[in-house]
Amino acid sequence: MQKYQGFIFDLDGVIVDSTAVHTAVWVQYLKRFGIDSTGILQRMHGRRNDEIVRDLFGDDLSEKEIHAHGAAKEALYRQVMLPQLERYLVPGIRDFLERHADVPMAVASNAEPANVEGVLETAGLRRFFRVVVDGHQVERPKPWPDVYWKAASLLGADPSHCLVFEDSEAGVRAARGAGARVVGVATTCSDLAGVDLLIRDFRDPELEEWLAAEYLPS
Repeated sequence: MQKYQGFIFDLDGVIVDSTAVHTAVWVQYLKRFGIDSTGILQRMHGRRNDEIVRDLFGDDLSEKEIHAHGAAKEALYRQVMLPQLERYLVPGIRDFLERHADVPMAVASNAEPANVEGVLETAGLRRFFRVVVDGHQVERPKPWPDVYWKAASLLGADPSHCLVFEDSEAGVRAARGAGARVVGVATTCSDLAGVDLLIRDFRDPELEEWLAAEYLPS
């Protein structure tokens, strides 16, 4: 019997509780163009930026225009988020990473590369992760499993022996599709179907109890 070969973390909603900031920034950005931001939370959650931009601005944009809108919005997000990042870290995440530093860890996120690196570096968490994969390193973003397959491969781990931490339905589908087990983090969705365990945050005592009992067949 053996324990998990790797822990793989989504970024937004798992390491940083960023939904409120992303939502506010999208509303602010869309206002510049007179675009209605109704339902923005549902339209953005768990999706890669190019998909969000196409949804909001229309399919007739060029790739250059899609990239420009995405980059401008994310630059605004970092400007707002990074100076106050500590208050938005998911409670208990730093202590959890410290406790399990012996487990190979990765980040696998649909987020923009600059956002991933900005959050990890600013929070001082980059040292915990051997592997960082963003949605632009794979052809198909979540809910496809590609990002989790790639993260597991780079860790040298079997996806079925990895534990993924996710906060979105798309992310859970991606992790399940990769063959991983999943802990849902209820920062954004209070109910996530298909997870093996649902926690409020990383201070939830049930998490460590569950992990202590979790062994996988070798």
